[in-house]
Amino acid sequence: MFIQVLEGTTSDANGLHERIASWERDLQPGAIGYLGSTGGCTAAGDCIMVVRFESREAAERNSARPEQTAWWEETAKCFEGPVTFHDTEDVQVMTHGDLDEAHFVQIMEGHVSDHDRALALEHDADPMLAELRPELLGAVMATYDEDGFTQVAYFTSEEEARMGEAREMPADAASLMAEWEQAMTVDRYLDITEPWLASA
Repeated sequence: MFIQVLEGTTSDANGLHERIASWERDLQPGAIGYLGSTGGCTAAGDCIMVVRFESREAAERNSARPEQTAWWEETAKCFEGPVTFHDTEDVQVMTHGDLDEAHFVQIMEGHVSDHDRALALEHDADPMLAELRPELLGAVMATYDEDGFTQVAYFTSEEEARMGEAREMPADAASLMAEWEQAMTVDRYLDITEPWLASA
């Protein structure tokens, strides 16, 4: 899988959402290899889109389409200031349910101090999280550049996610999460209460 993460700020989240909807309606049929996307804006206007393709080549073919270029030129006007992009094939997916059924998405961004250990911890935590956090439908993690990462966690609802956060974990799970936090430093959280979810 190949993922592109794009981020920026806007004061017109509805306008940006309309542009995303227009892409799904008009351009998605010609985007061969497109798998889906997750996006949205926080109450403060921080916006993010995490777009999934089968491969880097599929993403590059899509970017090269004239209609894609024209669409982006108009869409970029919804943002205030620069938009940053991160591309990667270093992707990990954890699924316990249908990610497109999520009603709350929390995105974590930060830096990885131990890439291989972080992935091993993600693998070890998967069955434990499935049991302890039934409201967690799954997660997608993308690592890029030298040490950056974006992780998207999909929840049944914000209320259930907050309740899950507040519950005390068993000692072994707490130890595992503490080690994960040492391997992956979270610099910021983006809470998306009205996520834009799409699959091909």
